Amino acid sequence: MSWTSTVLGEFASGIGSLDNEAMVEAKARLDNLAKPPGSLGELETMAVRLAGISGQMYYSTKKRCVIIMVSDNGVAAEGVSSAPQSVTYAQTINFIRGITGVAALAKQFQTDLIVVDMGINGDIEHPLIKNKKIRKSTWNMTEQVAMSYDEAVQAVLSGIETAAQAVKDGYNVLGVGEMGIGNTTTSAAVLCALTGTLPEKAAGRGAGLKDEAYRHKINVISRALEHNKPDSADPIDVLAKVGGFDIAAMAGVFIGGAYKRVPTVIDGFISMVAALVAARINPEVKNYMFASHASVEPGYAYAAESLGVKPYLQLNMRLGEGSGCPIMFAVLDAACAVMRDMGTFEEAGIGDEYLNNLPGIKH
Repeated sequence: MSWTSTVLGEFASGIGSLDNEAMVEAKARLDNLAKPPGSLGELETMAVRLAGISGQMYYSTKKRCVIIMVSDNGVAAEGVSSAPQSVTYAQTINFIRGITGVAALAKQFQTDLIVVDMGINGDIEHPLIKNKKIRKSTWNMTEQVAMSYDEAVQAVLSGIETAAQAVKDGYNVLGVGEMGIGNTTTSAAVLCALTGTLPEKAAGRGAGLKDEAYRHKINVISRALEHNKPDSADPIDVLAKVGGFDIAAMAGVFIGGAYKRVPTVIDGFISMVAALVAARINPEVKNYMFASHASVEPGYAYAAESLGVKPYLQLNMRLGEGSGCPIMFAVLDAACAVMRDMGTFEEAGIGDEYLNNLPGIKH
């Protein structure tokens, strides 16, 4: 059964376009602020798009969270990661303890973390960890599909539900992060399946693979693609055959954010691949996304190009977890501040006639 005939299809088809009238009004205000036109560059384009997303000229990104989807991956059995699978479990606890990279940055930028167990290979119970476990780990995608088609749909829906609940709880911008040993391998496989990118271009060294292990990782991805033959025209089929519960749920967060008309922030490589999946389900989702930083994982550039987005930050980061999102929230804060707090020419007591003497500008 195709996903289009499921509840997922109903959510996907319910995503609206940006509010053009609000964007026109926002652009007019920005052009009338006491500054040379367009001089705040991308901050202005962000402010306009935030108006289009929300229908409000003055948006706030003050209540924000990073949603971290956590799952283990059966392909880890192939030795594609330098870290043992137990690290997934340990880091999930450490998110709650506040001692991971994303947790430190979240604290600095007044960001909450929402941690979701989608498929940790173990029993984990904590009041601050949401249990949406599909099952304990995906299957090894070199031997069989990573998950059933229905499980893939369920995982995406879990992401949509998580995003919807976050919006209901008052969050007005959502970051999308992850944790799961082996998920740079699954992300690369999903990217290859969706775009035709070669495994040797899509795959990086993840947590630090050496040359021989890196070549093995490329071979594992190639084997999984050949064995399962995912259908590039069906993003759910791709997720089911070579993806992960975390990637599927992350795609759901992007869809849920767009459905609820709140902005979402892409983190690094894995998050970008999940964003690409979401946009393949409904291209309208892309308008609600802001790409934070350019991951140095090789596949990131191919995923970003295929999605048609450009990251705002160049920090040489490749941690994952959602670590780029809190930093991007601060940039979005700046865009909101410009729109909200800058004065117009009239308010600043400055005549704007001089603008008419600038080449190509009539004010």
